[in-house]
Amino acid sequence: MADPFSTNSEDVIQRLIQVPLNTAAAVDKLEELYQISQTCDFITKHHFEKIALQFPNNLLVDSVAVSAEIERNTKAKVYILGDTSYGSCCVDEVAAEHVGADSIVHYGSSCLSPSKRLPLMYVFEKRAIDVEKCAAAFKELYPDSQSHILLLFDVNYVHAIRDLRTALQADYPNLTVSDLVCEGETCYSHSHVKRKQNPPSDQENDQSVYQFGRQFSLNSGLSIKDYGVFYIGQEGATLTNFMMTWSGCTFCSFDPSTSTGRVESVKINRALMKRCYAIERAKDAAVVGILVGTLGVADYLTLIPQLKDAIHKAGKKCYMFAMGKLNVPKLANFLEIDIFVLIACPENSLLDSSEFYKPIVTPFEMEVACNPNREWSGEYVTDFRHLLPGGQSHVPLAELQDFSEADVSLISGGLRRQCLDFEQDKSSLSSSLVLRNHTMTVANTNSAASFLSERSWQGLEKKLGETPVVKAVEGRRGIAIAYEEEGTS
Repeated sequence: MADPFSTNSEDVIQRLIQVPLNTAAAVDKLEELYQISQTCDFITKHHFEKIALQFPNNLLVDSVAVSAEIERNTKAKVYILGDTSYGSCCVDEVAAEHVGADSIVHYGSSCLSPSKRLPLMYVFEKRAIDVEKCAAAFKELYPDSQSHILLLFDVNYVHAIRDLRTALQADYPNLTVSDLVCEGETCYSHSHVKRKQNPPSDQENDQSVYQFGRQFSLNSGLSIKDYGVFYIGQEGATLTNFMMTWSGCTFCSFDPSTSTGRVESVKINRALMKRCYAIERAKDAAVVGILVGTLGVADYLTLIPQLKDAIHKAGKKCYMFAMGKLNVPKLANFLEIDIFVLIACPENSLLDSSEFYKPIVTPFEMEVACNPNREWSGEYVTDFRHLLPGGQSHVPLAELQDFSEADVSLISGGLRRQCLDFEQDKSSLSSSLVLRNHTMTVANTNSAASFLSERSWQGLEKKLGETPVVKAVEGRRGIAIAYEEEGTS
């Protein structure tokens, strides 16, 4: 048997890795799948000259063909945005501005988070769905035709919702079908997306609800808890967001990829228990890292000072990080941070941090941990814009004297006090410089600096003026496991 560790560098370099590739769509299918004619009308009507086309990874295989068709039918210059800085569901306005684009066309799945910098058009991926099987699964899951049912769906199945509504509405008079809505004046709708608007005057008794880019009206006298929810799409972040936001509703789903319907289980309760544990970790934390996970969702800059204020008043230190897509190695560089809070769109906020060295919580969870006025009563907020002043879930920050109460940690069992010396902490925040003493080690001015001073390894030493200057020489060739001059064993 060959030793797996005795390979040479040539074998490693030439090793082939099988990576599944998406098949490019046929040329005659591009118009149907990517709505090229509507996109060209959008560009021509508003006289755009530079267009950024944002594709997710699974649709990049068609990006060149789509851009060529658009350029052929318009006078605009087209740029392809492939690797987005954050989640592909969000509109990457920053990358579009780098090329001087005056509008964006976003393809594929979307969280429909509002963005306000550039004019925008959505083109969703048309995924296959058997409407007859979906209607049959719906009727099997809801045998009572008088039930109040709310129909939600993944954006990639919006093309089939009209046919499904026709198949069900005659038998289910209390069926409510949500609409996809685009918020903001810069979002230009097409046949599947509507502008966000208030209920018409002749429906004043109806209660309009807007959540995660969906808008619908509840019947008079009913709340969302009186409805059952039927979701069309695969299990994922979108469904989880709805279930955690409306945890009092019963959920059923239909997966078009398998054409099967099911009642969603109590796994969401386990998820809520994990989030509750994360809140307790946030209460125990002394140093908090604020992760900026979006540069495109509206109002994210407004939330940062609100979070900082709550964290500081709770007697904690905080540092802000902007590092693009998150992974374990990136965050492992900051072991002095006790917990991270992620500012991102709703679909990227509920990050599973089980693999990370430190927990990652949402802004809502951090506010529950830091603001005595906010209590978790079963409501869960994944859209951080609802936490801002004027938002439907905004709770004013408690007065300073309310932070002095002590409580017991449910994790360590020890006594913790929310604010030890807020005035001293506030004065220490007036400077962003880290003081050093005469031995050039980091002075013990805050928790993170203290942690760094106690590290056995604090980075490479510069040794300015001590390293002799020598001519450049040819180095080794190959890879570290077996350099060419070392030979093989």
